[in-house]
Amino acid sequence: MSKRGGVGNNQAITDRLLTCHQRLYSSLNFGFRSSYDDKERKWRCPDIEMQKHVLHSIGAFLGFISADTCQHPLVKDSVADMIKALEGILQCNSEGVLIIAAKVALKLVRDLPSSMLQSHVLHLIQPFSSLLSSHQVKVASRCANGLNHILPYLSLKKDGVIWEILKETNAVIHVINNIQKFSRGMESIKYFQRMASLLRRILWQWPPSRYHVWNDAELLRVLEVIRVNPDSSVKVAVLQLYSALALCGNGAERLLENGENLIKMVVQCMDSTQPPSVRIEAFKLARLLAMSGQRCSKMMRLCCEPIVQAIICGLRGCSLSDRQIAKDQISLLVEAGHLALITRWAGEHHIYFWKLGIDRVLSTLLLSKSHKAQPPQHSLSLKELRAITDEGPAFIWDIIGGLVTHCGEDFNPEMNGSDVFIGILIGCACLTFVDSVHQSSQIYQDAANNISGRSASRAVLMMIYSPCKYIASQARSKLSEALKPEGKRYLKSLMDYLCYVSSRDEFGRPDERTFFSIVGLTCYSGLPQYRKYVLQSEGIKMLLAFIKQCLKNDFHLGRLSFASNSQNMFSSWTCCQTCAEDWDGGGILVLFGLWGLAELIHNSGPMRNHPDLFCGQMEYTEAQFINKLQEICSDTSIPGLRWYAAYLLSYFGVYGFPSRLGKRIGNAFGEKENADMQLILKNGESVSIHGVVLMVQCPSLLQTVELPLDKGSSEGSPVRQYTELTKKFKKEVHLSSHVHHLPLVKLLEFIYLGYLQAGEDLLKSLKSFAKHCKLQPLLQMLHRNRPKWGMAFPGLDLALALNSDGHTFSDVALEAEATEVMQWTCKFCPVLVPHMHVHKVILWSSCDYFRAMFRSGMQESRSPFIKVPVSWEALVKLVDWLYSDKLPTLVTGCLWDNMDERKKLKELQPYLELCWLADYWLLDDIQEHCSRVINSCLDSSGNLSLEVLQIAARLSLWKLAETAVNRLGPSYSRLRLTGEIEKLDKDLADMVRVASVRHSQDSTKCKLEE
Repeated sequence: MSKRGGVGNNQAITDRLLTCHQRLYSSLNFGFRSSYDDKERKWRCPDIEMQKHVLHSIGAFLGFISADTCQHPLVKDSVADMIKALEGILQCNSEGVLIIAAKVALKLVRDLPSSMLQSHVLHLIQPFSSLLSSHQVKVASRCANGLNHILPYLSLKKDGVIWEILKETNAVIHVINNIQKFSRGMESIKYFQRMASLLRRILWQWPPSRYHVWNDAELLRVLEVIRVNPDSSVKVAVLQLYSALALCGNGAERLLENGENLIKMVVQCMDSTQPPSVRIEAFKLARLLAMSGQRCSKMMRLCCEPIVQAIICGLRGCSLSDRQIAKDQISLLVEAGHLALITRWAGEHHIYFWKLGIDRVLSTLLLSKSHKAQPPQHSLSLKELRAITDEGPAFIWDIIGGLVTHCGEDFNPEMNGSDVFIGILIGCACLTFVDSVHQSSQIYQDAANNISGRSASRAVLMMIYSPCKYIASQARSKLSEALKPEGKRYLKSLMDYLCYVSSRDEFGRPDERTFFSIVGLTCYSGLPQYRKYVLQSEGIKMLLAFIKQCLKNDFHLGRLSFASNSQNMFSSWTCCQTCAEDWDGGGILVLFGLWGLAELIHNSGPMRNHPDLFCGQMEYTEAQFINKLQEICSDTSIPGLRWYAAYLLSYFGVYGFPSRLGKRIGNAFGEKENADMQLILKNGESVSIHGVVLMVQCPSLLQTVELPLDKGSSEGSPVRQYTELTKKFKKEVHLSSHVHHLPLVKLLEFIYLGYLQAGEDLLKSLKSFAKHCKLQPLLQMLHRNRPKWGMAFPGLDLALALNSDGHTFSDVALEAEATEVMQWTCKFCPVLVPHMHVHKVILWSSCDYFRAMFRSGMQESRSPFIKVPVSWEALVKLVDWLYSDKLPTLVTGCLWDNMDERKKLKELQPYLELCWLADYWLLDDIQEHCSRVINSCLDSSGNLSLEVLQIAARLSLWKLAETAVNRLGPSYSRLRLTGEIEKLDKDLADMVRVASVRHSQDSTKCKLEE
């Protein structure tokens, strides 16, 4: 076409567009009223015929818009007015008009570019949301579809405004009602798809919406009915809804409460006979349900082998040449691989993964397309592997890393002919690791995008230290080969960088190179030929410096911080997930540092061979380092860190598991006043002990103890009967001639404190004694066995002493205040007041108040009942802390957010009482914990903070009162207007007013500084 012809065409288009534009505004002007300023104009025409005319004009104008004209100034300038008109018309009462208006509005948001709608379309959300309740199917369906088009591209800054609109219009409730209509066969599949899609989108984008949906028992019942629908599009929609609910940890728990049928349905949907779209959504749902180890275990108990079979089938389905893999098959492969990451948790599913050939499937994914059809039948050299393999998905290394971590010691792939495939995986992991180490050593190399390298590096670390002898041996051999001839140069580069990082005054946030360096050094420490170089280069001192820097800067970096995208894809969308982290928790750099240090020390002989280890360096003295390791065991909640700290302590003569509870109970070790048993050796020596501690910690040493009196033989009042039953008694336990005094004392040291200190000369007898007493965790430390990944840390816990066996040794009871009328019965005694049977030794060792009381000789010290001035709920929490060093936590997340104020205050009341009691009894740990819990629950909304402020003031908890005042300060004006401030007395109200002034001044100062 000639240029002249093109110009003529464009002119014709412009002329027609101008005509449509004139007709549009000719009708719009009847409704907008010209007296209003353009920016303030609103639709104010109630005439139905005029509304229909305007809708027809908007429809005609939209019908003319195409890719060629949508960016024309006339179109851009008309968008705001069309949306304002539609906003007004969608609020009319005429059903006929609403049907047309919903259709036109849907066309507008569907046809115009999102960039053009961004600043105006917010006006349509309120009418669209309101009309979801319309009994006109077309209106509700079109409005749902309109919201589905609008919500994805609105700015995140508007999320809060949109959520308020959705709440105000009860959008979620109306959508749920519409879904229920479909279950009754009243509406079409298309209608259901639109409603389900909208609900799913709201659940993903606004976490506060999730509670009301997963807590709707009727909706869950309806979904059970709908999910049997054979239509694949319905199955997809239902699976997507379940996935959106499972984003909330509490929602996932609810789905799994009676989850057998749900899991069976998910497994059926993952089957190869289902369409790819159904299988993909089923894998996503299963992955969300299994996001924590606890939930994964629950799923495996319900349906273990079929889930693993489905995963293997999903991974195997894409082992064809690249050209033959459709896009949906690739998505299926990715989702199956993501679900296979359940290998990071121990369990029966590992057996099925190996049984069903996971090694063959994963190794086939690594082979280049020309070798997929005929995988190698014999072991390959690393050179051959490089020639026939490609870089596979990063999840391969995450999967195999989990498998080798939890593999059995005697597992031998050669027995079932899978050694070739294991060899491919180990070899490729080592090659990828070495390439990554090389890349990270380059000054200008950006390691941030090396996702596969990060995952492979971690997998190699797990292979080298795998409990499986075969895999560990093969990994060490292949890694040693892969490092030639540059291995020592790479090692020096890693150590130089760690030295640089450890010596910096400003540590900064650890980068990818730091991760590669510490993982690489830990791997090198497992290779004998390089370990010697590390030791000679003062690698131990360097690791001490690195560990100190990490602890000093208090970095909380978990595995997900350096994991592949496959592992953290959903993390930013989830809520209420209580078990999001793994064994390494948020201390991955410290963990790998301790791991590498332990490996070096383990292979360098006893510490007495290194008297100069802590000389000439400013990081730690030996005593300081031991103290720091004990602090890690006691004060962190990360199992991996605690295990490796305890493991390292064993090389310094400290065997066991230090804890805060052990430090307290250790006060009773050797104390005779409350001892009720004696251990007597053959030579006549004796040791006084406390039966309740022995019963929990080492029951094999404790013979059956019988009370001296029968409960039914006493006469008199219930209190007198109980007094007779709890009279102090002694029980003698005679030990065999094989037991000697010093090993016995050391064993008791472990029983009371959770750890013992001993020289190398006592180890042999202690090992024998610990084995006889079935103290497996202590035996592991005495043998200095490397911690097994995923094992729970065996900290001291005396909670078992509160059961019926422990009651045998109970010599006192704590009585709570009866705060309300309650029916009370005790399974141990006939006393009818709320109380708990406890043990003086626990009270004496944990609390200075009780220690002083029992030593005072006053009548209260001899009473079988001690009154504690707190409610029953607070007393239960107090006793839990005394026996386990743990306070039961409040419900969190959506469960707390959706609790009414009265119930919230009732939940907080025991913590307020304990905070006051701890101040009186000098229990600093309890006071700190309770204050932290209370502070985390206060908000600036008013009611809860007001109530807490009044209680805190009444109990003279002024620090807590100050926190509540500061939370209320920003809301002072509103509280005064609503009259809520009048709940407070004058002094407290003045405190809030002063806090408000201070908040205003601080805000002004910040604005001026900006």
